[in-house]
Amino acid sequence: MSDSDQQLAEALRVALGDKADSVNLAYGELTVEVKAENLLDVATLVRDQTGFQFQQLVDLCGVDYSQFGRDEWHTNEASRGGFSRGVTDGTSSGRLQFGDELDSLATQGRRFAAVYHLLSYVNNQRLRLRVFAADDDFPVIPTVTGIWKSADWYEREAFDLFGILFSDHPDLRRILTDYGFVGHPFRKDFPLIGNVEMRYDPERERVVYEPVSIEPRVLVPRVRRADNRYLGDEPKVQDEAESDA
Repeated sequence: MSDSDQQLAEALRVALGDKADSVNLAYGELTVEVKAENLLDVATLVRDQTGFQFQQLVDLCGVDYSQFGRDEWHTNEASRGGFSRGVTDGTSSGRLQFGDELDSLATQGRRFAAVYHLLSYVNNQRLRLRVFAADDDFPVIPTVTGIWKSADWYEREAFDLFGILFSDHPDLRRILTDYGFVGHPFRKDFPLIGNVEMRYDPERERVVYEPVSIEPRVLVPRVRRADNRYLGDEPKVQDEAESDA
């Protein structure tokens, strides 16, 4: 990590004080975690204060930490039908029905978060803000559209996919899913295959919704192995290329 990153981290610790829960520098990235009630003050400070001037919001995304650190993929038990996550019964995400409860690994108030990626053109530096919603059942975070206008559609996307509400947003509507869509597809308790599928019915002359008919499975990837069944393939390709030349 560079000296400029270290200096920025120290300057943020001093400037933010108690408003920052943590200031961490890891893997070459600087992350500041703040509470929802401090978000607007912190965002305004890092945008306007000389030495920071993070005037560009590059990206904003939602995160569901309910299954953070859990490994569902048992690739050493692959079958002809797919990995165990997709082909065996149980409580893996591939088999969940809408409304099923998850054995959450997150503590209360640490499930849903909004992550803000900021850029300072003046100082050529980047910063990441992370804000957790205090209530897992009704996640609410203040909108930053009054600070960075580019947050408008990003917050709508996080609302649509994760169900995170951004208070005082000027137009908080779904932006990716269909009209009347039920649920939030990026939540960990939403089934991977979804709940309904849509098609155009020529007899009714309209789009109809039906229960999903996709079989919940994950196909085993094809792996090319170095054995005698594949010997000679490469030279053959090379010979054909030389003949074409």
